[in-house]
Amino acid sequence: MHRLPVYPGYVRFADTWLAPDIATRVRRMSDAEGFARDDDWAPGKTQPPPAPLVLARGVDAGIAGIVERATSGERLAANDIVRLFAARDADYRHVTQAADALRRAVSGDVVRYVVNRNINYTNICYYKCKFCAFSKGRTHEDLRGSPYDLAIEEITRRSVEAWDRGATEVCLQGGIHPDYTGATYEAICRAIKAVVPRMHIHAFSALEVTQGAATLGLPIHEFLAKLKAAGLGTLPGTAAEILDDDVRAIICPDKINTGQWLDVQRAAHQAGLRTTSTIMYGHVETSDSQAKHLLALRDLQTETGGFTEFVPLPFVHMEAPMYRLGMARPGPTFREAVLMHSVGRLALHPLISNIQTSWVKMGPAGAAVCLKSGANDLGGTLMNESISRAAGTQHGQEFPPHEMEALIRSIGREPMQRDTLYRQVAEDRRAASMIAADLEPIVLTPPRKKAAVG
Repeated sequence: MHRLPVYPGYVRFADTWLAPDIATRVRRMSDAEGFARDDDWAPGKTQPPPAPLVLARGVDAGIAGIVERATSGERLAANDIVRLFAARDADYRHVTQAADALRRAVSGDVVRYVVNRNINYTNICYYKCKFCAFSKGRTHEDLRGSPYDLAIEEITRRSVEAWDRGATEVCLQGGIHPDYTGATYEAICRAIKAVVPRMHIHAFSALEVTQGAATLGLPIHEFLAKLKAAGLGTLPGTAAEILDDDVRAIICPDKINTGQWLDVQRAAHQAGLRTTSTIMYGHVETSDSQAKHLLALRDLQTETGGFTEFVPLPFVHMEAPMYRLGMARPGPTFREAVLMHSVGRLALHPLISNIQTSWVKMGPAGAAVCLKSGANDLGGTLMNESISRAAGTQHGQEFPPHEMEALIRSIGREPMQRDTLYRQVAEDRRAASMIAADLEPIVLTPPRKKAAVG
């Protein structure tokens, strides 16, 4: 491994030890351990870097032992997980191959994906998360795009169009609009169910749930019950970022903390609402924080069993405020991104059996590498992807089913279209998805003084 002209321990605290301009340059040249980056890849780029040459040496005995304990289902210690994240050369190959073998044992050679549509109903948000290039103020138009607040008619139009194109799920998230209340989120669910009753609604981050409950003066569990009665099916695991409050104090100080995020997931699981789990990595966190995050997910899954999958989301840096201000790394290296899928598979085994790779962040070729390194799911077709695009990713807004299946078959695996809960979809849904018409132009309703619903 290559070292920068400063020891890794000092790189981790660059603002303390280095002049501001030097701290920014060093941070942008380093990986999560404080060593020099070993490639120039970043999430959102088109192609992964060439595979590294592997030194002709044996695997470290300590790494081999950790992998063996993980594959037996043992809960790893945080320092074990940190050691796996540091794997390079032969150790890296051992970790990724072991994760892939575990994937094969758990889920076979089937790669699943869901036909869905992203609907981001507003990009207006009064939170100031330093990693977010998506949200805007009411009139703030720098970075990418103008503020919008979708009319309910546009939300339902997109839902109907998605169903006609074979979708079984709509995924809804947005900024925390100052005019939105819990009734807004409830009304969105009811409106969608009124026009497409069989559509699964996968919606609302833990932050949206917390905010919605607070506006109605309800405890979380009562608000979740109202959303479920209105048609909510599952929750996305977003707003997790990194489940380490020292890091959250830097990247999202006014957002919910680790305990609150876990409490929303716990309440959802107790209410019979499954949720996904995510991690956003490659910015200011270290592998210690990543290990804490994985163990927090594992421990809650031990308690509730409510997570359907784990989704690594590498930080897209290009338009993110904290990168532009010199505060963050330019996302993970490709080695680190692949390892997040592999280590996630090992550290969460056998409690979370689905590891999803994001084609939006990794790109199709990068996602294929992850599918050979422990991941078993390719996520959703999306139809409209806007959050990562706002941050600067170069990848398209839709990955159609026939292209997904071609990618899956190209690596010798068998595709299967699934629903949100990992059940095989009915043949009429799959058939509709394969003959989908082109999307109609979307309408981005300009900001209004009051939200359209609620």
